[in-house]
Amino acid sequence: MKISNSLPTWTIAAPIVAWLLLAGKAVGLGETLGGAYIALLAAGLFAGVLAAVFHAEVVAHKIGEPYGTLVLAVAVTSIEVALIVSLMVAGGETTTGLARDTVYAAVMLILNGMVGICLLAGGRRHGEQRFTQGGVSAALATLSAIAVLTMVLPNYTTTTPGPYYSNSQLVFIAVVSLVLYGTFVLVQTVRHRDYFLPEVSAGDEAVHAAPPSLKVTLWSGALLLACLGSVVLLAKSLSPPLEAAVLALGAPKALVGIIIAAVVLLPEGIAAYQAARANRLQTSLNLALGSALASIGLTIPAVAIVSLANGWTLSLGIDAKSAVLLLLSIIVATISLGNGRTTIMQGMVHVVICAVYLFVTIVP
Repeated sequence: MKISNSLPTWTIAAPIVAWLLLAGKAVGLGETLGGAYIALLAAGLFAGVLAAVFHAEVVAHKIGEPYGTLVLAVAVTSIEVALIVSLMVAGGETTTGLARDTVYAAVMLILNGMVGICLLAGGRRHGEQRFTQGGVSAALATLSAIAVLTMVLPNYTTTTPGPYYSNSQLVFIAVVSLVLYGTFVLVQTVRHRDYFLPEVSAGDEAVHAAPPSLKVTLWSGALLLACLGSVVLLAKSLSPPLEAAVLALGAPKALVGIIIAAVVLLPEGIAAYQAARANRLQTSLNLALGSALASIGLTIPAVAIVSLANGWTLSLGIDAKSAVLLLLSIIVATISLGNGRTTIMQGMVHVVICAVYLFVTIVP
C-alpha cells in the first residue's frame, strides 16, 4: 500500500464515529433502538479495525521494522490488558480465570489461525516463501517457555493444588514472564535486530515509498490508539448480545471468549495477512508471534499484581485437553517454521489445528 502524506477521511472518521457510538450506548440509545443499534456497534467495530490497520502501517512505515510491528503488538496487548484488569476488578474473585481463558484463546488463534491463514495466503500467491529463521526461532522458544510456565506447570505444582500457583510462585512466574519478554524485545530491537528484518524486493512499493511526515505519523499514532481503544470497548459492549446468541444456539459459553479475542486481534491479523500476500512473510510472522508473546508476557504479570493486591487466588492452569492442543501447536510451529521456508502445506496444518481447537470448544 502506498502511503501518502495525507490521511484518508474515513480513517479519521472511523474512530470518531466509534467513540460516538460508545457515548450513545452510555446514555441509553442502545436500549431505545435495540437490534438496530447493535448492528451500528458492529459496523463501528469493523470500521475501527480497518482504520487501525491503516494507521499501524503508517507508523510502521515511518519508524521501520521491526519497531512497527512491535508498536502494534504492544498497543493492542496493553489495551487488552487494561480491559481484562478492569473486568477483574469489577467482577471480583469470580473472574480469576478470565486472564487464563483470554490468553489461551489468543495464543491458539495466533499460533494456528493467524499463522496458518498467512502461510496459506502467501504460499498460494507466491509458492515458497522465505524468512529469517533466527528471529522466528527466538520468538517460538520464548513463547513456548512462557506458555508452558504460565498455563501448564500450575497443574503440577504441589505447594498449592492446581490449577493454582501459591503467592510466591505466582510472583516468581510473573517476574520470569517479564524477564523473558523484555529480553526478547531487547534482542528484536537492539542486539540482533537483523534477525527480524524482512528481505526487501525491488517491486515492493510499500517499502520503497517515501515515508510519511512526522506530523502525519504522530496523528496516525494517536488515531491508532483511539481505534484500538474503541475496538476493545465495542467488543466488550457487544459481548452480552453475543453471549445471548451463543447460548440460544446451545454452544458453550467459552465460544464467546474466543470470538471476543478474535475481534481484538483483528487489526494485527489483517496486517499480518496483507504482509504475507505482499511476500513479506518475515513481517507477517513478526506481527503474529510478537502478538502472542506480548499477550502472555504483559497480561500475566498485570493480573498477578491485581490478584495479589486483592487477595484472590488466580486460576492459571488449563485442562488436559487444552494442554494437549497447546503443546501440539508449539511442536508443529517449531517444525513448520524450522527451516526458513514455508509452503501451503505448513499453512494447512496450522489451519486444521485451529479448526480442531474451535470444534472441540463447541463440541467438547
